[in-house]
Amino acid sequence: MGKKKKQKIIGKFVANSKGFGFVELENEPEDIFVPSSFVGNALNGDMVEIQMLKEKRADKRAEAKIVKVVKREKETVVGIFQKSRNFGFVVPDDKKLGTDIFISKNHVKKAKNHDKVVAKILKYPEKGKNAEGEIIEVLGNVNQAGVDMVCVIKEFDLPNEFPEPVLKEARKISQTLTEKDLQINHEKKRIDLRDKENMNIFTIDGEDAKDLDDAIWVGKADNGHYLLDVHIADVSHYVKKGSNLDNEAIFRGTSVYMFDRVIPMLPVELSNGICSLNAGQDRLALSCLMEIDQNGKVVASDVYKSVIRVTERMSYTDVNKILTNSDEEICQKYAKYLPDFKLMEELAQVLKNRRKKAGYLNLDIPESKIILDENGKCVDIKKYETTFANEIIEQFMLTANETVAEKFYWMKVPFIYRVHEEPDLDKVKELNKFLWNFGYKIHINQDKVHPTEFAKVLEEVKGKPEEKVVSNLILRTLKLARYENENQGHFGIASKFYCHFTSPIRRYPDLFIHRMISEYWEAKEEEKEQFEADSEKYAKSSSECEQRATKAEREAEAIKKAEFMEDKIGEEFEAIISSITSFGMFAELENTVEGLIRFENMGNEYYIYDEDRKQLIGEHTNRVFKIGDKIKIRVISASKMLRQIDFELMEENAEE
Repeated sequence: MGKKKKQKIIGKFVANSKGFGFVELENEPEDIFVPSSFVGNALNGDMVEIQMLKEKRADKRAEAKIVKVVKREKETVVGIFQKSRNFGFVVPDDKKLGTDIFISKNHVKKAKNHDKVVAKILKYPEKGKNAEGEIIEVLGNVNQAGVDMVCVIKEFDLPNEFPEPVLKEARKISQTLTEKDLQINHEKKRIDLRDKENMNIFTIDGEDAKDLDDAIWVGKADNGHYLLDVHIADVSHYVKKGSNLDNEAIFRGTSVYMFDRVIPMLPVELSNGICSLNAGQDRLALSCLMEIDQNGKVVASDVYKSVIRVTERMSYTDVNKILTNSDEEICQKYAKYLPDFKLMEELAQVLKNRRKKAGYLNLDIPESKIILDENGKCVDIKKYETTFANEIIEQFMLTANETVAEKFYWMKVPFIYRVHEEPDLDKVKELNKFLWNFGYKIHINQDKVHPTEFAKVLEEVKGKPEEKVVSNLILRTLKLARYENENQGHFGIASKFYCHFTSPIRRYPDLFIHRMISEYWEAKEEEKEQFEADSEKYAKSSSECEQRATKAEREAEAIKKAEFMEDKIGEEFEAIISSITSFGMFAELENTVEGLIRFENMGNEYYIYDEDRKQLIGEHTNRVFKIGDKIKIRVISASKMLRQIDFELMEENAEE
């Protein structure tokens, strides 16, 4: 018998700007370390084949060398062009890429020094030589207004413009309902909820929202149960399977939000037009009616097609003012709707209480509110404030998503679920090493961990100095949620069944689910088989699109935060230590801006890194810095080009 052929090990290479990197393997909790001498010519994001060098030990990761690049992640690179007399280089925005791109004189095109450009890679790096390329697009000077966001769009290859056939299809759609719209494909009509007595339907969104895809109605049944109707724009009525609009929506997967601009999944004729549930206008909807008992349990439900007319467009701000009776003018303006909003508040609290008992992880990590001027420059950064009005919509949408997921799971309809698996136990044990310093612990029972264990810790840290740090570390311990065509439950929401049903304007899985609800029962057998295959394919592509959008949004935020801090160099701020590393510590300001304090910027003391406790200990003074400590810092550098902010520790901190 011949020798058994060794199975190839293939994964995704994640580079570090210092030269080394890691390889992520599918379905493996821990990645594999690749020393810089064994990276070869692999670039950040490439799919690579590896050969194992060292197995994992208790205190160290497994190590490997890259033996082959299987598939290149990037064919083009966005960066700054630096020109010499006879040639130039493109310095990539992605600092992990690991190579500048050499540009010969013939391939410079019209690029000028310090222009932001897109370069096509003609030759990948090898044996210590840089990659070679040609400039295919000049985006503008590095300091030109708006160029930074265009660079992010190009860097992540986001589809910024709709092809003409897609726009042509969108323009043909009527912006008002026709008689044909009010019928479904067989004899059964939509339920008409327009002008129904005592049925006030509301949208509640941010003031600047334009794509309003969800509306709500609440009521009480004769038996004292709550009635909740969640109406979602019937996008699948307009976006037909196989159409140009549908293919483009699959390709985009999700809308991408970057402060002063949105890259929508669907053209504005749909997203801001006929599919937006604008007040006073007739709109088609897919509705989920739920009967909910006093304990927050959904005891009966129905999903049906409807035609609605929203009574009033509300903002989170105004609803909160009504609920807190904090603005007389607003309270008077909406006085006739006060019973509706009070009932919403009551039901949302009931649902929230039930969710908390189940172990729902309420990770109260504030988002950043980036404020730009008319030229797109960041002029202020604040914490994004939320109120119970936001909570109302969150609780109602979560409940609709759970209800729809469970209902269609038991019907065995091809579906796309939102899946969030249990965290890896090794990561939970690592988290416990840190939590021990604060007197907290996540209990593991028979190699299983329940969401209530995390929820208890989150409840215990509420209002304490370490709250944000603990919340962030728990978030990092949890796995990433993704889309799957098989239900596996959602750990973070403590749900056995969960899907995304409520935003078909901006997420493709929601649109696919709507299509299943509307079309599956009338489909032929071969079409049903195709739907089954589609559910797997679109779950995978939607997860990939979501990850790309998240990375782009994070990069855009990092650029704007660095831009905001560029004119704050020399200024002093109060901060909280958000992370401890082997090369220094990160500190976060009240406005959510985070910067790095390197060891050389921590005074004259030499600090020892205690990895288990995530602490820095002064060798001579025994001064301890730990996550959650309040410190005073000075801004010493900020660069939107590098997407980096550096702080130094003020003397009084070092001397304490």
